This record gives sequence, structure tokens and C-alpha cells, in this order.
Amino acid sequence: MADPTSTDPADVAAVDDAVTRSTGTDGYGLTSGGFIPKPFSRILAEKLALSRSLFGVDIDLGSGSALRKILEVSALEDARTWAALAAIYDNQFVATASGEALSRLGEELGLRRPHLEARGTIKLTAQLPSNVSGIALPRGARLLTLGGHHVALDEAVVLSPASPVRETQVVAFYPGPEHNLDPGNPQQKILWWNPADPKLAWDPSSLLSIARSLNPNVAPEALVAIAHTQPLTGGERLWPDARYRDLLLRAPRSIWTVDAIRTAISLVPGVRQVQVRDRIGGVDVDLPIFGTFDFIERLFGAERDLASPYTFDVVVAATDGALWDGPDGLAVAIDAAIEDLRPIGVLPRVQPADPVYVAIQAQLVVKGLPLPRGVSGEVINASTAAVALKQRLLARVHAYIDGLDFGEPVRFSEVMWVLMNEPGVTDVRNLLLVPSPLAPGRKPPDVGDNVPIKPTQIATFVDTDTLLRIV
Repeated sequence: MADPTSTDPADVAAVDDAVTRSTGTDGYGLTSGGFIPKPFSRILAEKLALSRSLFGVDIDLGSGSALRKILEVSALEDARTWAALAAIYDNQFVATASGEALSRLGEELGLRRPHLEARGTIKLTAQLPSNVSGIALPRGARLLTLGGHHVALDEAVVLSPASPVRETQVVAFYPGPEHNLDPGNPQQKILWWNPADPKLAWDPSSLLSIARSLNPNVAPEALVAIAHTQPLTGGERLWPDARYRDLLLRAPRSIWTVDAIRTAISLVPGVRQVQVRDRIGGVDVDLPIFGTFDFIERLFGAERDLASPYTFDVVVAATDGALWDGPDGLAVAIDAAIEDLRPIGVLPRVQPADPVYVAIQAQLVVKGLPLPRGVSGEVINASTAAVALKQRLLARVHAYIDGLDFGEPVRFSEVMWVLMNEPGVTDVRNLLLVPSPLAPGRKPPDVGDNVPIKPTQIATFVDTDTLLRIV
């Protein structure tokens, strides 16, 4: 850890002369605002003042004197001690702890620091029939291993006869080091597309739809072959402090509460955002009788109707790689996560969120990129540098939209800010936020329009680069 102690001589000179007439401890140590460490400049000034009081004002304490050097070394060690004491104090609280101390506090709350998902690359090779012009594989498309490990594409991929091979990023669906998949282990080698993934059969041009439409039917791996040669890595890494701290600060200290259920569901792999709505529970403060009730004279409420089950709603926005149905689906995992947290006899109604798919369309002006010169715009936009730039821009916008909550609109200004922060982009023209598909009766968006999102909806990014063009 970097040493926060300042040794700037200007700081030493700036200390008020009052230090010679006091202990110099006021305002430092344990205060109402926390633990305030005494800085190096203050400690050195106190030692210089003490030396003058002991040896006389004519003692040589110049920058070259031996006594001055001894005092500086001593003050530096004292400042480091103060800094260590401050760190010990801060590490006792979730809001300020870091590293291993934060992990220990989380364990005391019953929430161990989660692992991250392993990531890596695979090579996809298209072997398309003559009547198929191309296949688009969406981000989140699921793959399988012989050992039952689940992996998802971490970016959208388009394969065509002109560009049949692509190195693509993949991410393990479940976190942890056991998903650092090694292709040398037959049980961990990524081999197949998941036939239960609806994203691979959304429309007639999807991979599974094409494979099933051929006569005779073929396996999807015969159309898009998977080559897994490098192991996935990073599953042994843990959540960073900021993300883990946010989880602990939101974590409830009880069960049978909305907060407890929300926290448990948020830790299920594949959950992006969650809303828990208990419309019937709690005290109805809007009733006119609230606050004026005489418990001795009247009944507080009618007897419960035992024929009407009590339920609460759970609305879940899934990540790109999540499957909702099936034995490995998100619905089953969520039910299992909250089974021991919900009150007895109170049942959840788990439902997927209503996604609003949003794509971006824009013309890009760039500078400093190795783009081909003297060729058509199609060639420029198909070049390696242009495709890499578009993928970086899509990743930026994807991260922004993934952080939006239920009912939060996709704002034109924030998307523009995200795009303009990419090095090499000097201008973004005619930016449109395009809902996909466009709602019936709704006019196409104009430049500058936001995408409104209803309280039960959540924005989901469509990361296609076909609408981005370099001009």
C-alpha cells in the first residue's frame, strides 16, 4: 500500500508557530468525524519546537544539520504509525474498510466476498450453406461442455462467407475458480451450443433455426464450429472493494424482509437487477384510522381470508447469458434462493422484467486511427481498426445501459458523453437512440430524444455495430 505521508518542506513551514506553545494534538486522533491522523508536517514542527525549547533558540535546525535529519526520520516513522492507526480504525467499518478487512466484515454479516466469472476466447468458424448469407450470434448466446459447464458469448458476433472466422470473447455463466475451463480436460472443453437457449432461435436467420430448417437437420456445431484452445482465467478473483462494499451496505440484518429477499436474489448468477414488491404487507399509513386507533376499544382489522393466498412480486431483469426456463434456468435458481427467507405461507410470484431493447445509430468522426486511405466508406468501416473501435464504443454504451435501474430512461446526453470519451473519436453526428422493435403507433426517434422506460421495464442494449459508420 502506498505511503500517504507527505514530506514536503513547504508543509513543515506552514505550521503555525502556536505549536511551540501547545501539545499540538488538538483536532487529531479519534474525533467526532472519525480518526484524523496527524500529518508529517505537524509532527516535524512539534519536534523542531521541542528541540528549540530544550537546546535553545540558537540550535542549528537547518536543512543540512544532523539533528534536523534525525528529527525528520523520527517524524516520518511517527507519521507512518498515525497512518497505520487510522487504517486500523477505518477497517472496523464497512463504509471505510478495504481489502481483507472488508472481507472479514462481510463474513461477519454472512456474505462472503463473491468470485468473479472466468473469461477467455474461443474461435468460431462458419460453414454456411450456399443459401445462407450470414449468421448473427447475439451477446449472451450459451455454450456447453461435456461436464455441464455453462459459458456465454461476451460480445455479438456476425459470421458470413466473406468473414467466416472470428476470435470472440466468452465468459463463464457461474462465478468461481472451478469454471476456469481448461480445454486439456475433456470435461471442461467447450464443445456445443446450448439447444435450450431461445436467443439462438429468435428468428429464421438464427443459428438453431437454420440448423433445424435444413433437410436433413444438422447440428448447430456443423454450421458454426467451436474451437476452444486456451483456458478461461480469472474465476479465482474476487469482487473489487467498491462493488462488495455496495452489497454489504445494502445487506439487511434480518430475514423475512423485502431487503433480505432482494439481496439474496441479486447474488444469483444471471440476475442483473431485481425488484421485490410487497403491495399488501406493511402498515397502510394512508388509512384515515392510522394514528388514531384505540386498541382497547376496537379491532385493528378483519380476520384474514384464509382462502386467498398471500403473495409478493419479484421482477427480475436477467443478464444477456441467462436462461429463464428449464432445470438450469433463472426461475428455478431464484425460487431456491428465497425459499428459506420468505415467511411461511407467503409465496413469491417470480416474473421476468419487460425489456426495452435499445440500439444506437450514429456517424463517427475519428482521428489518429490506422484506417485505410483512398478507399470507399464500406472498406473503411470493414477494416480491422474500424471494427475494433466500434466494439469499444459498444462496450462503453453496454456498461452504461447495464447500470440503469427499472424505469430509468436511456438519456441521449449520457450516451453522447460515453461515446465522446473514447480516444480517437472527435465528433458524433446524428446520434439516435433506437428502440428495437419500435412500439406500434410510436414515431421514430429524433436526434436528442431520450428513450422513456416505464416503472416495470428496464433498458437492454442491442450491441450491433451495423448502425455505426465512420465518415
